Amino acid sequence: MLGTAALACAASLGCWSDLDDVAGENIPLTANVQTDWRDEVIYQLLVDRFEDGDTSNDLRIDRTSLGRYQGGDWQGVINRMGYLKQLGVTTLWISPIVRNVDTDAGFDAYHGYWASDLTLLNPHFGDLATLRRMVRVAHENGIKVILDIVTNHMGQMFFYDVNNNGRPDEFIEGSGPDYPYRNPGGLGSTLRRVTEYDPDYNVRGPVQAFTSLGPAGDAPVVFLNNPDIFRVPPRTDILPSQSILARPEGYHRRGRITAYDNVDSQPGEQVLLGDFPGGLKDVATEREDVRRAMVEAYWRWVRMLDLDGFRIDTLKHVDHGFWQYFASNIRRLANAAGKRNFFMFGEAFDGDSRLVGSYTNPNEMDSVFYFPQKYRVFDNIFQCGDGNTSDLEGLLRDRQNDYSGTPQPNGVGVAPRQLLVNFMDNHDVSRFLYGMNPTVASDIARGGRACSSPVVDIRNPADVERFRPRLHAALAYLLTEDGIPCVYYGTEQDFRGGNDPSNRERLWDTGFPTAERRANNTVSTFGWTRRLIRLRQNYQALRRGSMALRWTTTHTGSEQDAGIMAFERVDGSNYALVVIHARDGMAETSADRAGGAPMMVTAAPGTELVDVLAETPRSITVGSGGTAVIPMGPWQASVFVPRAQVRP
Repeated sequence: MLGTAALACAASLGCWSDLDDVAGENIPLTANVQTDWRDEVIYQLLVDRFEDGDTSNDLRIDRTSLGRYQGGDWQGVINRMGYLKQLGVTTLWISPIVRNVDTDAGFDAYHGYWASDLTLLNPHFGDLATLRRMVRVAHENGIKVILDIVTNHMGQMFFYDVNNNGRPDEFIEGSGPDYPYRNPGGLGSTLRRVTEYDPDYNVRGPVQAFTSLGPAGDAPVVFLNNPDIFRVPPRTDILPSQSILARPEGYHRRGRITAYDNVDSQPGEQVLLGDFPGGLKDVATEREDVRRAMVEAYWRWVRMLDLDGFRIDTLKHVDHGFWQYFASNIRRLANAAGKRNFFMFGEAFDGDSRLVGSYTNPNEMDSVFYFPQKYRVFDNIFQCGDGNTSDLEGLLRDRQNDYSGTPQPNGVGVAPRQLLVNFMDNHDVSRFLYGMNPTVASDIARGGRACSSPVVDIRNPADVERFRPRLHAALAYLLTEDGIPCVYYGTEQDFRGGNDPSNRERLWDTGFPTAERRANNTVSTFGWTRRLIRLRQNYQALRRGSMALRWTTTHTGSEQDAGIMAFERVDGSNYALVVIHARDGMAETSADRAGGAPMMVTAAPGTELVDVLAETPRSITVGSGGTAVIPMGPWQASVFVPRAQVRP
């Protein structure tokens, strides 16, 4: 338990000495002194969906519905550590571990984003001893562990007693024309029914009480007490600072977000102050006591588990001042405890590069989940498949302008611009193989484009067979570009689920196959992913090299170079040239039929470049003046290195 000294110096950024050992629960920390996070390959898994290793914690599971608990646990991760090591991943990003409001409105908190207590574990996944063992076994296998955390909101802990009757009414009738949530000028919601669990956002302040006679002041906040589903106020005996999360003043109390607008590449008022739809209550992160509570709660888990980093949810829903406080203090604590290179990256679910990049400002994130690239490259280029690879140019220009080029103070020693966490899909978007050629309006608004070819919704194995080459080409880009690649669990097994919860399938249903080749002798996606990870590990240029484009095109028809992208990775004398053809048909790195010229590379003329990704021997020789004409088949990817640098 924290002593009085901690409470007395709550306003001081440097007064955290009594957190060195919380209730004697700490364990020795791995120093990670030699870690360069550019060398890592992250594997994201939802614990509940990975492997059921301990049936004794299969509480209230329902395997007929992906919206309910399925039974995966930390013991399952331990049991399948060999699978992860064989794939080659070096870092696990695990879903949140803390106790949640267990179930609500017919859905379960298997994902971990409905916290009810930041100091207790979710019993569906196991106990503290098992979780510690999972982290230790991962470390013994050379795998780091990143924990997913949430600071923006808590689960549905309370209701707004809008009609002052002391109970949580699903609907209140009769608000009439003077409905108090109307914006000035008569704009806004025209609803005539309100749920006290999740009322619409009030632009004027806290959610208001009202009756059929009119407004009745601020709606009382009533915390729920349903211990059977852990819907109870958080405990304060473990960390007294958590008490602010059991009081109304710890929350904004404005109601749920109805407008997700950005203003000049910064979140609008509702995004920062509103509850998440579904009744997830927005925490008042501008308060000093809330900030301290979050630091103390999550640092406690680092010390108890020997974690290596945080993936942080919902960045853009929290003020920048909070991130500067939280990140700088976690770094101070980590360095003081000997936990070097503690890595923090976060999710700003948006295609606006300026907005996403703003969270890499000084004293904020070491990195961010690279959503602009997801829309502009993995959707626009690889899923659309129309041959237009020019989006890469604007993306890389924006990266130089919008993301910090300076390492965070006391951070991991590499600039955020070089550490962006690259991904093609995750738990919040449909899987890459589900909706080829997306034209969803919300995705277009975030930076995707309407594809020229028709949408293909993959439903059966024959369709997967047709589109697996696109997936393999996209994986080649993911694992050879600069930054840190993140593979979503199940991608290696051709998972193709649609949006949440369909994109959160059970991995153990596959039997965890690891064969390099499939029955028809083509390379399996597991084998392809493992091959690319090995290349990344073998060739330093693919991990740490600067990245420079050598070829992109706007051609989408029968032109000689339609669908071609090429880039160099250079780290001192280490050199790699990556060429990918993101289209059906044949192409090459030349456009002389369109009045252009061959590709120019920086490798010296006469250098023999060997394709170390090819299954059959393939090489080219750099021509006079540094030219390189490379023929490419449909959805082919090649990684060329100088003959002298080829490793067995």
